[in-house]
Amino acid sequence: MSSNPVLTVDHLQTHFHMEDNQTAKAVDNISFSIFPGETVALVGESGSGKSMTALSIMQLVAKPGRIVDGSISLNGIDLLPLTDKEMTAIRGKEMSMIFQEPMTALNPVFTVGNQISEVLRKHLKLPKKEARDKTINLLKTVGIPRAESVVDEYPHQLSGGMRQRVMIAMAISCNPNLLIADEPTTALDVTMQAQILDLLKDMKDKYQMALLLITHDLGIVAEYADRVLVMYGGQIVEESPVAKLVESNKHPYTKGLLESLPSMDVEVDRLGTIKGTVPPAHQFPIGCRFSARCPYVMDKCREVTPAMEKVDSNHFIRCYLYEKGVSEHDS
Repeated sequence: MSSNPVLTVDHLQTHFHMEDNQTAKAVDNISFSIFPGETVALVGESGSGKSMTALSIMQLVAKPGRIVDGSISLNGIDLLPLTDKEMTAIRGKEMSMIFQEPMTALNPVFTVGNQISEVLRKHLKLPKKEARDKTINLLKTVGIPRAESVVDEYPHQLSGGMRQRVMIAMAISCNPNLLIADEPTTALDVTMQAQILDLLKDMKDKYQMALLLITHDLGIVAEYADRVLVMYGGQIVEESPVAKLVESNKHPYTKGLLESLPSMDVEVDRLGTIKGTVPPAHQFPIGCRFSARCPYVMDKCREVTPAMEKVDSNHFIRCYLYEKGVSEHDS
């Protein structure tokens, strides 16, 4: 693995300023890096800030949201000072994103071939015929049968799995350094989910892309990711290599997520749950964002936000239980 990261996010803050003078801190002071050929999973419940992190990286945050602080660097270039025109030249070429629902991401009035060819002609300046031929090859690469026919079909003529494959073909068309996949298997059946995730892994390995995989499913993370970032309330609360997180998770939120997963090895009468829900971003509590739902909450948890601390090699946590790196609640 290269010693230089493809993506570096440093103290990123994305806020939404609302009409009643409230501020929703959708992404609040997060930092991480991704290296070539590495899959980093960003995990958390809906409302944790995962998708907003992805949109911030892609510079696609819609108003009234805006990035208020921090930096986002792609191959050493800070993206935040770039103009819209400069960012448009980077999106699709050097970094790409696969959105949750391809039916809304794909334009219904253009053929899938037209939409992929447009990316190739814009970024690689390919002639029309060459762009079409490359589009057909891309469709074959992502496992779409009868690619010569599908290239002239519209999104509504394809199944959900096929549309997701089209999105992947479009995303990898210019061999980007960074690929962001936001819940890429949403609404797909289990068999199709595995096929899409295997395809993403193959494409990542083939092109040595950095892959940011956004999901709420820790089962997917355990199988496909190298490193995991657990996100809650707009903040990263735990960062670890996947194997270490599964064996020695620390944060009460991470524990709750893992305990809610069914296991083939352990027989239980009832799966674990985490009480309550993620609060809206403009109603995050003072102190630890998880304090209202945490079984180990202490007074200071409700007063001051804990800092991200190193508890072991490559293992970081935002929790007062581990201030000194040792806890009676260790797994």
